[in-house]
Amino acid sequence: MTVDLDWENLGFNYSKLPFRYISYYKDGKWDEGQLTEDATLHISEASPALHYGQEAFEGLKAYRTSDGNVQLFRPQCNVERMNNTCKRLCVPTIDPDDALQAIETIVEVDKDWVPYEYGTSLYIRPFIIATDPHLGVHPSKTYIFCIILSPVGSYYEAGINPVKIMVEREYVRCVKGGTGIAKAGGNYAASLIGQKKADEMGYAQVLWLDGVHRKYIDEVGAMNIFFVIDGVVVTPDLTDGNILPGVTRRSCIELLKSWGMPVEERKVSIDEVLEAHDNGHLNEAFGTGTAAVISPVGELYDNGKSYVINNNEIGPVAKKLYDTLTGIQWGKIEDKLGWTVKIK
Repeated sequence: MTVDLDWENLGFNYSKLPFRYISYYKDGKWDEGQLTEDATLHISEASPALHYGQEAFEGLKAYRTSDGNVQLFRPQCNVERMNNTCKRLCVPTIDPDDALQAIETIVEVDKDWVPYEYGTSLYIRPFIIATDPHLGVHPSKTYIFCIILSPVGSYYEAGINPVKIMVEREYVRCVKGGTGIAKAGGNYAASLIGQKKADEMGYAQVLWLDGVHRKYIDEVGAMNIFFVIDGVVVTPDLTDGNILPGVTRRSCIELLKSWGMPVEERKVSIDEVLEAHDNGHLNEAFGTGTAAVISPVGELYDNGKSYVINNNEIGPVAKKLYDTLTGIQWGKIEDKLGWTVKIK
């Protein structure tokens, strides 16, 4: 199969590759799974995934190292998070070893599509959908687990250059006790209207506030968010269950602590951030996520006012994190933490 790709100008788009992995859940267990060239999923028009959003998904990447080999970055964390999402949505979990084996197998088979250019990667999208043909509101008894792949470039056109984000005060993406902690399609569907507003106003993403008080920062539409205030790195904590526990977020916190930098996971209000900006104490801001890795925030827009951060330049903390994470992911820096998994 030939895939016509402009390798020099990869965006964050979908390109259908030769193979994908698929497994079926029936009678209380998952089957052994298989590779297939069929890119069409056959499900009932009454599927609970279509009507009630009973589905879960993940996102991770495979990277081409300088010696031509391919490796994954902390895939165990993605499998763990996928199973936690499944538990929240009453979807059957998958044995972690089986899930990792499936990911490694499909990447190995399609490894020729892992791009060579630094900053590019092979995006891996595992997902599970409910498939029972019924209209009652209750968990399905049958499911499909599938893994698809696509070569990608930078998530944002700006790449590592700072992006502009807009504070959303009209809508919320989730509430305490909801599904914010899960990587589920419904959370992203709820965020689209805010993202549409941001796009129309010329901003790359939305900064979401909590759904109860409308003042505590949750996350950006496609990223977790960090602020450096007076040299202290602060990020919203996960205790209320309304923020996705990002793998890149987790990795950044672990790296920062290993460097001896002060890190605080706590409630962070938008008022605190804007006041820190006005008082000259907001050193930098950046988002973290699998898609963009590290994305510096150069401008916040809120209530008709723009707040430029760090002269709209990437800050030293964000730069060091980006260089370290991408260095490990692309094999340019020795992985002393055991975060990478090599595809044999």
